Amino acid sequence: MSIEEKIISAVQAAVKSLYGFEATEQQVQLQKTKAEFEGHLTVVVFPFVKAARKSPEMVGEEIGKFLVENAGEIVAKYNVVKGFLNLVISDAPWITLLNNINATEKFGFREVTDESPLVMIEYSSPNTNKPLHLGHVRNNLLGAALARIVEANGNKVVKTNIVNDRGIHICKSMLAWLKWGNGETPESSGKKGDHLIGDYYVAFDKHYKAECDELAKQYMAEGMDAEAAKEKAKQEAPLIKEAHEMLVKWEHNDPEVRALWKKMNEWVYAGFDETYKMMGVGFDKIYYESDTYLEGKEKVMEGLDKGLFYRRDDGSVWANLTAEGLDEKLLLRSDGTSVYMTQDIGTAKLRFQDFPIDKMIYVVGNEQNYHFQVLSILLDKLGFKWGKDLVHFSYGMVELPNGKMKSREGTVVDADDLMAAMISDAYEASKDRVKQTEMPEDEAREVARKVGLGALKYFILKVDARRNMLFNPEESIDFNGNTGPFIQYTYARIASILRKAKEQGIDIPAQLPTSISISTKETELIQKLNQFPVALRQAGTDYSPSGICNYCYELTKEFNQFYHDFTILGEENVELKQFRLSLAKAVAKVISLGMSLLGIEMPERM
Repeated sequence: MSIEEKIISAVQAAVKSLYGFEATEQQVQLQKTKAEFEGHLTVVVFPFVKAARKSPEMVGEEIGKFLVENAGEIVAKYNVVKGFLNLVISDAPWITLLNNINATEKFGFREVTDESPLVMIEYSSPNTNKPLHLGHVRNNLLGAALARIVEANGNKVVKTNIVNDRGIHICKSMLAWLKWGNGETPESSGKKGDHLIGDYYVAFDKHYKAECDELAKQYMAEGMDAEAAKEKAKQEAPLIKEAHEMLVKWEHNDPEVRALWKKMNEWVYAGFDETYKMMGVGFDKIYYESDTYLEGKEKVMEGLDKGLFYRRDDGSVWANLTAEGLDEKLLLRSDGTSVYMTQDIGTAKLRFQDFPIDKMIYVVGNEQNYHFQVLSILLDKLGFKWGKDLVHFSYGMVELPNGKMKSREGTVVDADDLMAAMISDAYEASKDRVKQTEMPEDEAREVARKVGLGALKYFILKVDARRNMLFNPEESIDFNGNTGPFIQYTYARIASILRKAKEQGIDIPAQLPTSISISTKETELIQKLNQFPVALRQAGTDYSPSGICNYCYELTKEFNQFYHDFTILGEENVELKQFRLSLAKAVAKVISLGMSLLGIEMPERM
């Protein structure tokens, strides 16, 4: 039983004994005591005033006295401020709690069982015509962190990805490679496959724009106004016509086009895999748009047959959502081709067949808010039990404050380049420290990888996902303040203390004696550790990785204040020294657990 549970039980006993009132657990409101008052936990006494028929102050005094007299092993003393009973917890329960934290492998995590709800989380959703960029970085980090947090709260989790592997944008890269590639491959060029294909997508755009400019000039010379000339040129440019012809061939399963499509996509997937591995994210199941769009068309036709949708005179199929306060939504074009909504319906169908989903979470940018509002209604109409309750984990844009670390296209911040630059910056920032510790070069490089990627992940995840954000590489790599490296450095400092204790032959007992007398600062640090499960529950409820970031930062700050005020290895009292080592060990453990939820690795030395 936790300290909070013991206090709630004792307060229930108090109000029953004093006032004959059977209080429920919910009526016993506990909160952390405000910093300006003495105490650890505060009981709100107002729920008991009516039954007691006394003033809030008197009720607080009577309950406080009862707790000290009857639960003195928990409550050492009390004070009353208006209707709030502030309790000072005895030392022994804190030490018992510390023993429990160190003894519990995954303190704060809930067990996943066969009966646990299954939550599917979709994130990443790349296109196979270009490498992953900064926007994908935020998406992937949010999705992977959310998956860990949801699982740590006792849910089975399936991490899934939908790859946009078909359409005109894919054909543009394919056509450009056929025209100007000269058989170039990732092996012959020394480039990652996704970067190679991205280069040809850019090449298509370059040649296409040149064709459009020439055609527009021709049309203007023939008397057409500039705007009309530009629009006609976009439609009549030979390259775009060829790309559309290739798309038609793809949809008709032309063997040559399909073979080229498969080969180039495989190059891209190999490149994506490298990026995902470096980023520390992965998936349990990957779906492909080339498979799901036909399923979606089939499901829409089912809805049409059931009268859920309707067909217009031009043959297009629509959903009328005016009764839901929305508009009419196109589901199939007049030529029978699908739209994104159709593809999402098809993907949902396949997922529902593959897994007994209890909740579906889509990690997609806030520009798609309306899309998912509509998708939820359509899935519900089509009979998906989780459709109405699907969660759109909507997040804002992420940008850089300057032009630094631009990708080879010159317009998008490339994920691979960004991660490489962060690791390089971390290595440069730690050169002096590495010299002082005489760290071997290979270890220094590995630490730089952990710190650089940790800086990137923490900086992105600490911001409320709903907000747009500026990612500042220089600020993120700072070893002071609310950054990943600051937390990692504190963890490494504790690891160093524990190594020195071991070298000195100092034993850290698995179970500390509860008779040790400890300071207010030390009890406050244990209390902060005890808040980790609460922070984890809240992050799971709110779908908020930033909540875990904030907790880890606050815990780290509190430990550093403790470390500044108290000696650990230099403490002469053996029991107290062992206690402080045990406390430091618990802090390192909880920091590591919290940061692991964010996908951040903790270096043992820095």
